[in-house]
Amino acid sequence: MRPFVLDLFGDEDTLALAEAHRPLPGRFGAGSRDRAGVLGGLSELSERAGGALGVVLGSGFEGAPDLVAAIAARHRLLGAGAEAVAALKDPFRLAALCERLAIPHPAITPGPVAERGAWLVKRTGGCGGSHIRPGTVGAAPPGHYLQARKPGRAFALNFLSDGRRIEPLALTEQWQAPSALRPFRYAGALARGQAEAAPVPARVAAGIAEAALRLARATGLTGLASADCLVDGENWWLLEINPRPGATLDVLDRRPTPLLIQHIEAALGRMPAIDAAPMDATGAEICYAARTCAAVPPLDWPDHVRDRPRAGSPVARDAPFCTVTASGPDAAAVRGELRARTERVRALLEETENDHEFQHDGAEPQRPGRAAGREPRR
Repeated sequence: MRPFVLDLFGDEDTLALAEAHRPLPGRFGAGSRDRAGVLGGLSELSERAGGALGVVLGSGFEGAPDLVAAIAARHRLLGAGAEAVAALKDPFRLAALCERLAIPHPAITPGPVAERGAWLVKRTGGCGGSHIRPGTVGAAPPGHYLQARKPGRAFALNFLSDGRRIEPLALTEQWQAPSALRPFRYAGALARGQAEAAPVPARVAAGIAEAALRLARATGLTGLASADCLVDGENWWLLEINPRPGATLDVLDRRPTPLLIQHIEAALGRMPAIDAAPMDATGAEICYAARTCAAVPPLDWPDHVRDRPRAGSPVARDAPFCTVTASGPDAAAVRGELRARTERVRALLEETENDHEFQHDGAEPQRPGRAAGREPRR
């Protein structure tokens, strides 16, 4: 298969793998997409490819089921359809589904609320945790909602669905990288090794898998997806379903059969056979920029780094700079290696900047209007 890519960044490793790439304007996490740019870019790439097997959507479409429908009207969609996205990413529709299907789920409301500290403010269709804020008294702002705070550790059940059944791949452990403005920002995830104890009680894992199955059947969800949960001992709550391939791809794609192939098969209604899980634990962590970099210098990237920004690209402070990956005998070893590799990437950037006399901007850019292809990663 030959990949033709339409995205915001055009990262170095993306360009090395893609048959062709077209940049999109805008910035990551903005909550909206350029409809004309997306549809025009996909048509251009499809024509250049001489026809396409289909379109695989990444993040950024959760809040735009109408755009997903428009894409599906022109191209075969390899993954969740517009109705499944709308049902699963509309927080009030998902809450109603969970109530009907007897799935534990935190209470949600548009507000107003009176209990300070008991709620979180989330953006409808948001992803990655950067949109989540501690709630205050009153109503949620437009395009947002309030979700009751629950205790526990964050996990995600990663699974394939053909709309009738699911195949669990891994229950990944997740953690956060808080910043001053984004206290719930996603940091990374790992899958434990085969010899390690399960990260949650067996009853909880079975309950999460059963919830994912019920929701997949109720919505017709197909392809690779994940169910984000909080687990507190024997108690757990489903937070959301991500109806697409997500950030855990770097963790999950370690079996003999490429996960993209299995995603496509499941999306077309043919559940693939799942290879045995790897013996080692594996994890991936986002390295966030400690300060604004006006132009990334040419770097000698280690093999374990993904999402490598091109030389000359601007990267805003606190934006994702790259992703580091690591494997090891157990979860503790992987977490330690991820931290060490993240620090080495930052040191590599610092050393290379000094050698090439690249400079940092003094402050994070706040205004739109940069030239095409120069929008900072945010």
